[in-house]
Amino acid sequence: MQTFTLARKIGFLSGPLLCVLLLFLPFELINDRIDPVIAVAVWMIVWWITEAVSISVTALIPLVIFPLLGIGELDAVASNYAHPIVFLFFGGFVIALALEKVQLHKRIALSILKITGTKANGIILGFMIATALMSMWISNTASTVVMLPIAVTVIQLLIDDADGFTKKDRNFSLSIMLGIAFSANIGGMSTLIGTPPNSVMLAFLENSYQIDIGFFQWMKMGVPFAVVLLTITYLCITRVFYPNRLGRIGGSDAIIQKELDALGPMSKSEKVVLGIFICTALAWMLRSTLNGLLTNIQLSDTTISVIAALAMFTVPLDINRGKFPLSWSDTARLPWGILILFGGGLALASGLSQSGFIDLIGNYISAQDDWSIWVVTAVLIFLMLFMTELMSNVALVTILVPLVVGIAIGMDVPILQMVIPVTLASSCAFMLPMATPPNAIVFASGHVRVDQMARIGILLNLISVGLLFALAYYVVPLLF
Repeated sequence: MQTFTLARKIGFLSGPLLCVLLLFLPFELINDRIDPVIAVAVWMIVWWITEAVSISVTALIPLVIFPLLGIGELDAVASNYAHPIVFLFFGGFVIALALEKVQLHKRIALSILKITGTKANGIILGFMIATALMSMWISNTASTVVMLPIAVTVIQLLIDDADGFTKKDRNFSLSIMLGIAFSANIGGMSTLIGTPPNSVMLAFLENSYQIDIGFFQWMKMGVPFAVVLLTITYLCITRVFYPNRLGRIGGSDAIIQKELDALGPMSKSEKVVLGIFICTALAWMLRSTLNGLLTNIQLSDTTISVIAALAMFTVPLDINRGKFPLSWSDTARLPWGILILFGGGLALASGLSQSGFIDLIGNYISAQDDWSIWVVTAVLIFLMLFMTELMSNVALVTILVPLVVGIAIGMDVPILQMVIPVTLASSCAFMLPMATPPNAIVFASGHVRVDQMARIGILLNLISVGLLFALAYYVVPLLF
């Protein structure tokens, strides 16, 4: 259970107090339309930063306060919590739930590890590839939780061998743990459903500016970027910071095979879930082609996602027993709080936009003739990336993306050229254990110290800033 620290107590009290103070100032901050939205935004930001209450609970504030303050009608505010992007992610969560329930994700991961061989660096690479691939479709937390016990078992081989746990062995164990955490973060960037910040950004752009990014369109950028960053991360871990020079690790292949054998032959439920998953992925990738062929039906990424979710509940495994891949009771494990968080973020962003705050930011920036587009972009990427080490990346994207859009408009820059790299920066948290759940999970294993993570993490953060800047300059204009 999380301790209610002094910082959280201060945040809990100061959030609503600041909101009330801003509402009853004897003068206007900006104007009577923008000031109430800023007051509520300050309350939410304080609670998000201090995590005084769950970030999902904080996301419910607009649903109550906006109608009371006349910022928006209840039905208009509530519509943000049922935005199509919320259902896109809901479908993604259901698919991930099914993959986890039938343990298909574990079978895929073990199969990849079997292919990458038994040499130490090959094993590290196998763990990283498997984790990254899983994180494209299921939560990075689940990916890390699946891989960690397998990694611990492999590390135990080195602890129990004849020469004891040497420095080379320690470097290997450290590398495998860091590799799992970092690749879990990197893999999620590849798809729109891989990590919540991507969907928060897309929902805001669709809701406020009618900008639609296709699932496959994102992957054409996200997958190559993730591959490049994953490769650099692997080389930094195994060649620069923590080389192990161990060669073949005896017994590791037996462990992997034992884990695979424990899963047994592929069951009917696994085959059905795999079939639905493959069809969904193909439909996302070929959506434009399908819409061209099906003239009377127009598929969206959200429609495809919800169809897949329905299939997981309705494609029969045993019709006589009423058995399906998922039952509704399984959704108790669905991260409903993230879906509420999307809605709250959209409601806040919508309030900022409709009140004129975004336009105000844009007008201010457009008046600064001496500001360089690329300096501003680099600063925003840097700011997002290092702030996400200290607070929730979803909350951070919710707060900053509307401001970044305002800056882009003010500087007459295509919105996506600035927003996409800044959003991706929120997933590049490699430095501290508290930055992301995967970092925290591997830190808790006892094989990683804070200084060891920070040492390589700060370099990877700086490399990420450079890669994201290059993405903004060269890739985004080409693809979007």
